[in-house]
Amino acid sequence: VQLVESGGGLVQPGGSLRLSCAASGFTFSTYGMSWYRQAPGKERELVATITSAGGSTFYVDAVKGRFTISRDNAKNTVYLQMNSLKPEDTAVYYCNARVGISYWGQGTQVTVSS
Repeated sequence: VQLVESGGGLVQPGGSLRLSCAASGFTFSTYGMSWYRQAPGKERELVATITSAGGSTFYVDAVKGRFTISRDNAKNTVYLQMNSLKPEDTAVYYCNARVGISYWGQGTQVTVSS
């Protein structure tokens, strides 16, 4: 199993970013996928989850209405569209797949600062 995140960067408050996670090594279309984040000095926290076919999603309260998780099973890719970004969204964002055990990508840094 391999998960490769991309799309992070530096953005001003109120800006947007779209993260991507390219998956390989398992049957992507049959597993739910999640995005987590870890801010400096804090524990890793769940941000959003999407079911295998994309029909159901879950968001932590802090990002509801601002972030959207989606997936393209033809491309084995899951996305996180992040709008109205706030400084408190600054963190390393990780893609997660539970394929028997939990697998993680290397993470992508998102920094929200003026």
